[in-house]
Amino acid sequence: MQPSRSPESVDQNRRCLLAGATAALAATQLGPIGPAIAQPTAAPAGASGFPALKQIEAGVLTIGYVDAGPSDGPVVILLHGWPYDIHSYVDVLPLLTAGGYRVIVPHLRGYGTTRFLSDATPRNGQQAALAVDVIALMDALKIEKAVLGGYDWGARTVNIVAALWPQRVKAMVSVSGYLIGSQSANRMPLPPKAEQDWWYQYYFATERGRLGYQQNTHDFARLIWQTASPRWAFDDATFARSAASLDNPDHVAITIHNYRWRLGLAEGEARYDDLEQRLAQAPSIAVPTITLEGDANGAPHPDPAAYARKFSGWYQHRPLSGGIGHNPPQEAPAAFAEAIIAVDRA
Repeated sequence: MQPSRSPESVDQNRRCLLAGATAALAATQLGPIGPAIAQPTAAPAGASGFPALKQIEAGVLTIGYVDAGPSDGPVVILLHGWPYDIHSYVDVLPLLTAGGYRVIVPHLRGYGTTRFLSDATPRNGQQAALAVDVIALMDALKIEKAVLGGYDWGARTVNIVAALWPQRVKAMVSVSGYLIGSQSANRMPLPPKAEQDWWYQYYFATERGRLGYQQNTHDFARLIWQTASPRWAFDDATFARSAASLDNPDHVAITIHNYRWRLGLAEGEARYDDLEQRLAQAPSIAVPTITLEGDANGAPHPDPAAYARKFSGWYQHRPLSGGIGHNPPQEAPAAFAEAIIAVDRA
């Protein structure tokens, strides 16, 4: 049996852990408040790992997730993007748990061990559905409030949760800033170069694209990794570790629906109509926020100057230099973890 500890001693211990973690993080980069300089990492699979996955019923899903760190620690929820998985955070997690944080990393719908509870539930990838999944997970785990972090699909999702349920979000780290969209906004054409960058979205709009992604999921994902992070020298084992999560039986359906819904080529579910109407107004986000952007992000992403005004509360943008691409938590884990700690203190 562990000796009982007073709340004061627990808090003091957490402060000591956090100070040590912050000092260690600061030693890995130059100028945490200015541009963070970090070399892309390529840790092989097995160099670091997660504790055993857990499963919990939450909303329409049974969600597979990692839960690490002290059970009474401040909660951080980290969301991955497409076509990646929870292992984007495999080297962020120990940096945060060393500081006393409880870290939750769930598989999004259509990834890993996350499954739908009913065969009758639409395999819906629209933005509001993913955000509702996060609220359902927090409710199932009895988490009232958390710091949220994400990139790609994960960044859009934490944006939405922060905009629509700010009472559930203590603070947020978002790669590439403000990514909330709408079908009406997505009807507007982009300049030719920007349209070219979205080639896969238009490919997925076709039956050929659906079949192509279904038949070549891993090869397609590897191509996206390479083009989105051209200076990230990930190895085969690192890729294979995450690609296994794309074998989820709903992955292709969720992916195709996500991109078709964005273009207004697929309908969403009526249950999310009210949320989508609110999101179509491009609501501002008031929770403390740090946005990150890599200097070698090869994926479509907005200019930081274009979205800064969308954050009405405490706000800071941190550019990441050193060849960091679209997946900063895996390419620059120390910089990402330091941003989580900093925004939590804001």
